[in-house]
Amino acid sequence: MSLSPTRRSELRAAAHALSPVVIIGDKGLTETVVKEIDRSLKAHELIKVRAATDDRKARTEWMKAICEQLGAEPVQEIGKVLVIYRENPPEDEAPRRRQRPTTSEERLAGARDKQRAKDERKRREREAEEVRLKRSARPRSRTPSPLPESAPPRRRPRTSR
Repeated sequence: MSLSPTRRSELRAAAHALSPVVIIGDKGLTETVVKEIDRSLKAHELIKVRAATDDRKARTEWMKAICEQLGAEPVQEIGKVLVIYRENPPEDEAPRRRQRPTTSEERLAGARDKQRAKDERKRREREAEEVRLKRSARPRSRTPSPLPESAPPRRRPRTSR
């Protein structure tokens, strides 16, 4: 799969705001680094990887190796930052975790916890509303506050006499 120029341009624009999530250190492209990049691609699809070497050829080789091993596409390589993209499979094809069956007691406990959290949220909202109402009901002074001492004195406005 190869990216079209327009898609590559869109991905570069989207990657502009991202920060590097994986850093390739002094040891180079190790197995653990590749696993971490794979994990990040599963979570984000589009990631930035920072390479901590000044060797341009090594960075280019790392980009090719990452893309080959993980089935990803190179988007961009600017300086020491590599931008990599791999589309996640659709939801129906993605492997799902098996959920363990719950007992009725566990379901009831979960329902109680949800209700407690909901009640707590409502209580906090009520308290916040009361505080907001108290603040707006307070009378305010109509006289202007005094100027700081460092400001020059105000001049009287000229009248049309």
